[in-house]
Amino acid sequence: MRLTTKGRYAVTAMLDLALHANDGPVPLADISTRQGISLSYLEQLFSKLRRSGLVISARGPGGGYQLSRAAVDIDIAQVITAIDEKVSVTRCDGKGDCQDGEPCLTHDLWCDLSKQIYKFLEGISLGNLVEHRAVQEISGRQDALVKHKPVIPIAAVQ
Repeated sequence: MRLTTKGRYAVTAMLDLALHANDGPVPLADISTRQGISLSYLEQLFSKLRRSGLVISARGPGGGYQLSRAAVDIDIAQVITAIDEKVSVTRCDGKGDCQDGEPCLTHDLWCDLSKQIYKFLEGISLGNLVEHRAVQEISGRQDALVKHKPVIPIAAVQ
């Protein structure tokens, strides 16, 4: 399957956003701290997520990102598609040119599997994942990372 780190990080970041939907706009720095994803990488992902209409941004103090609609209305397949990822287990990306420009023996098998995986991901929303007890427990542990991040006095920065 061609779901790369980019796809996993996008789903993780969006789930983090869904878990904190009631907190107002969520700064990417908080997601970065909780999930261990670099801030610059998150900025790239959220640029694509914003263009695709899955998130909205708020600038200024107290700014950050929010889901553009309810978590139950955003499925995992939408997140993966928004960042230009493909859910494909074929070597040819479904083009049918896997063996010297022609389909290989198992082309249809892998295409069918790719479709099943996509349908599976379409059937799971961020809202479904938020409801999982294990997800809530992990989120609680991760929230402590943001609450306990060191505060650098302004005088020390100058």
